[in-house]
Amino acid sequence: MISRHVVSWNVMASYPVFPARVVLTTASCAALFLVAAPPASSAPAYDSQGYVNSTARCSAPDTVVVFGSTASSRVAICQSVDGEYEYRGVRVRDGARLIVPAARSSDGAFTATNDGIEYMVTSSALVVSAGTRVIRDEPMLDFHRAGGSATPSEAATPTTPTTPTTPLPPPLPAEEGGS
Repeated sequence: MISRHVVSWNVMASYPVFPARVVLTTASCAALFLVAAPPASSAPAYDSQGYVNSTARCSAPDTVVVFGSTASSRVAICQSVDGEYEYRGVRVRDGARLIVPAARSSDGAFTATNDGIEYMVTSSALVVSAGTRVIRDEPMLDFHRAGGSATPSEAATPTTPTTPTTPLPPPLPAEEGGS
């Protein structure tokens, strides 16, 4: 016996004709999915010292040189009044932070080392490595440079904030403070 709710084909239009119950159920599920989907968020709040309420921020009298965020990290390179650099990084998922001295290379990249692990910050990525082995290569989603501090090799890199291509989560409570 054939049910009267079977999908039939409309011969003239060459597409299936679905019973109203199937169409309404599908529309209801789609509406629930749209309501349940998490809203997209923008880049973390920042000012001239780095990310607000984050370890990736410079405290006066230190000044920010560069700062940026990846899908899982936020970093800032600060410069003290005596010219020394400091790496200030935080892992977003758990608020783990690292604050260590940093150095600037001739190509404009910044590196910091902690227990044999090297953290390299460029305008395009945060690369974490152990010797010659790359542990993580995280593309920058949001990157900022202090005005006028670009080296000639970095001159083509924009100094204005970039729009992230992937939404980032807000700072975790473990990241608040940062000092």
